[in-house]
Amino acid sequence: MEDPSFVARCAARYAAVGFGAPGEAEVRSWRNSWPPVLRALVRAGLSDVWVYLEYGTPGGGRRLDALVVGAAPGGVMGLVVVELKQWQACRVLDAERVLRADGVVTTHPVFQVAAYRGFFEHWRPESAPELDVRAVVLLHNATVEEAAVLRAGAGAVADIPVLSGADLAAPAKDLAGLLRCQDLSAPDPTEVRAFEEIRWEPSARLLDHVGTVLEGHSAFALVGDQQDAFVRIRAAAARHLPGRDASAGPSGVEGRGGAGAVITVRGGPGSGKTALAVRLLGRLMLDHPAARPRFLTPSGTLRAHLLDAVRTHGAARELFPPITSLRSAARQAGALIIDEAQRVKRGGTDGLPRDLAEVLARAPLAVAFLDERQVIRPDEGTSVEEIRDAARRAGRTHHHLELTGSFRCAGSAAYTAWVDDLLYGTPRPWRGQDTYRLGLAADPFHLQRWVEQATAAGHSARITAGFCWPWTRNRPRGATTLPPDITIDTPAGPGTPPRTWRAAWNAATALTHPDDGRPLAPRNQLWASHTGGHQQIGCIYTAQGLEYQHSGVIIGPDLTWTHGRWMAHPQESHDENLRHLPPDQYLRYALNIYRVLLTRGTHTTHIHSTHPHTHHHLTQLLHPPTT
Repeated sequence: MEDPSFVARCAARYAAVGFGAPGEAEVRSWRNSWPPVLRALVRAGLSDVWVYLEYGTPGGGRRLDALVVGAAPGGVMGLVVVELKQWQACRVLDAERVLRADGVVTTHPVFQVAAYRGFFEHWRPESAPELDVRAVVLLHNATVEEAAVLRAGAGAVADIPVLSGADLAAPAKDLAGLLRCQDLSAPDPTEVRAFEEIRWEPSARLLDHVGTVLEGHSAFALVGDQQDAFVRIRAAAARHLPGRDASAGPSGVEGRGGAGAVITVRGGPGSGKTALAVRLLGRLMLDHPAARPRFLTPSGTLRAHLLDAVRTHGAARELFPPITSLRSAARQAGALIIDEAQRVKRGGTDGLPRDLAEVLARAPLAVAFLDERQVIRPDEGTSVEEIRDAARRAGRTHHHLELTGSFRCAGSAAYTAWVDDLLYGTPRPWRGQDTYRLGLAADPFHLQRWVEQATAAGHSARITAGFCWPWTRNRPRGATTLPPDITIDTPAGPGTPPRTWRAAWNAATALTHPDDGRPLAPRNQLWASHTGGHQQIGCIYTAQGLEYQHSGVIIGPDLTWTHGRWMAHPQESHDENLRHLPPDQYLRYALNIYRVLLTRGTHTTHIHSTHPHTHHHLTQLLHPPTT
């Protein structure tokens, strides 16, 4: 660390392994946090152990601040996971969360590092060296008393020490013990090489646990053509993947030209694509663990909900790598499930994403779920035809399945067809359906009251809107409310003055009370399901792929019904990905966005347009019109 170029070389290495260029805050954190732990190891007589900084788990799902590797007694390798924190005082809210002095609620560092330790315990293959895994939390800026607060709130993982800056000043003879390294010695080169060559893969126990959780989750029950598709995909998996007792995949499945299958599953909103994808993952984990199944999606919101569903097992996170790890996942796993595949970033040969092309060429089984009418950005748009052609070029068998049912809008194919006609075809009157209710809200105040009443009655209800207002992501320290970025003026009516409706977008990070850590608003990715979300407004990026019982939709000024057709107004958008587009190009994405928003409700949808003529047009289509 005394070499001025050390951090610069680390930044270059960080980018080279695929983490991207580190930001200024990250580099500043390295400069502040690395020296204390490295100096402590040297002073403790541990200069010869190996230290990995920013150690990444498979797929880049997590990065460990520091990992100490040495030789432990009995011929095993000793690992110490070190979690470094620059902050000092905090208040423990529960075994999983703490409230920092700056008002930020974050994961309890002991809980966090325990999950990292669990990764090594549950992802070590039987052929790998035996590991003795320990963990420690280091708050190098904290006092002994401040560290003691965290230590006392560690709960079930109290075996993980929390060290302060003062602890690092302990006598050298005691320091190695405090760092959990007291019996570690320098590993020889063959031991280091054996550790670095470990191909981390989920244990059968982990796959059984997660597979059972997903199989038993009521939200992922299958009916109708979902069940038929499930059976057909399982049959393909049986042909191309090793069974439960196999230790390795079928020979010849790696590389271009090998045997393998690519399956595309297309379905509209509410057709059950995600439910099928998740159930399929659970079943592959149980039936084909040697294939090391992975689930990827470009939707950060959907990924957050899946991680939330399996959060009882901290080592499950790597089974759901971020979509940016698609290429590395293709090299590590024999079965990949990709949901919302139409949203994978484009590029590469023939427009097909390079990472997706590598998946199709490498993975013995790749299943892609998609809906081309849910493309919402210019850099997206992978189609079934493109995947089919790429699969054939790779020598893979291609199968295509269609999901035609509708399990979201109370099974109302009539409503989803009405939405498609409204946006893409010839709008037609809504004749009503016993199973689905569609209505208009005269203004946003009506919409808000309706959602509050539904929530009070125990139902899930949310309001979404087009991205036509700014979104303030940062908020003042100690804030107890979100900034009301959305403002809509409502005209005066008989006996009522004009009013301005104000509301907040969903929170970029969870909003909690600064005094007691009480949740006030969930973070944006959990807005659709966690308590308090009904009080904020969601957008396309927080609603896509999810559902709730009652859906309120505000069609903003970016899309209007003018002169008998839909017209786009990109200048009204605050979406930096879209607002630069010419109107004819923006129109395609605007229609797709509102199609997604209009099809989130399982029981009811109420609509309000901020454009009077558009609202009048919708009033004429609903028969009889309601408010």
